[in-house]
Amino acid sequence: MTLKRLCRAAATALCIAAGASPAWAGAEVPVISRQISDFRIGSAETKFGSLEFLGGLEMVSSRALFGSLSSIRFRPDQKHFVVVLDTGQWLTGGIERDAKGRLSGLSDVEITPMKNRSGRSFEGKGHMDAEGLALDGDRVLVSFEQDHRVDVYPDPGFAESDAIATLPILIPRKMLSDNRGIETITVAPASSPLQGGVVVVSERGLDSEGNRMAAILSGPLKGRFSVERDGAFDVTDGAFLPGGDLLLLERRFNMAEGIGMRLRRIKGADIRPGAVVDGELLLEGNFNSQIDNMEGLDAFQAADGTTHIILVSDDNHSILQRNLMLEFRLSD
Repeated sequence: MTLKRLCRAAATALCIAAGASPAWAGAEVPVISRQISDFRIGSAETKFGSLEFLGGLEMVSSRALFGSLSSIRFRPDQKHFVVVLDTGQWLTGGIERDAKGRLSGLSDVEITPMKNRSGRSFEGKGHMDAEGLALDGDRVLVSFEQDHRVDVYPDPGFAESDAIATLPILIPRKMLSDNRGIETITVAPASSPLQGGVVVVSERGLDSEGNRMAAILSGPLKGRFSVERDGAFDVTDGAFLPGGDLLLLERRFNMAEGIGMRLRRIKGADIRPGAVVDGELLLEGNFNSQIDNMEGLDAFQAADGTTHIILVSDDNHSILQRNLMLEFRLSD
């Protein structure tokens, strides 16, 4: 890290301690991107079962708060996105593509402090540890861990607004450890059996059988269910496919097995109160793959009718980790 970046980070930390916003907050953030052409390092392979790797980005910025990407959601134009950072910030912007349609960079990136229901920002990671994000009509839903909750923001206007409400999460807070809370919040399609219901999945809040606790917060099937836990993987994000199936992104990191990620597909018809759901393994990556601390996932239907999946990583503001964006096409 350069001396200039160290100084900027120190200034940001002082602002946080004082409860004030940095002078650049809300201003455009410069991002430099490097294209990634291979998912398996050193291999030209692009097909992985039903997934085709389309390309990716490695991203850096001179702004100290760029990083810690926890969840991403795309607007209907499939270009503009909203991201929450686990440092309690909103990040908005758009993706750029090259002549072949591959991800080539980010544009119009802004970072803005999130406000709680009292209108305060920079209350510390214990209060504003944003992990999950969902766009639900005229509102934005954000799940927080440590201070476990789901806050509601207006859309448009979320970046300037206080949280306007808090949703009951249905999962007992005592069953959610400080740093293993609700990592996933997503909204089912209106045409699915869940009829637009809001779904949350915990990272490692376990039920009596050792499965991950989850809940449907609204709609005709409101209630708790569980996601089967397998090995050392934890859920970090999820998104519904247009047809109603649920994609779950899972992450592993330990000294014995190293870094890993998985993508699973759970049948939408299986999600109901009292169920224990499992799913088809679509993709797995390890140290031989272009992955890092994979935390964010979204899926959308492209202009040609195919389903695209975009994953992002959380660099934890560490010089040993990377901010990545990876794109796949799903073939059904």
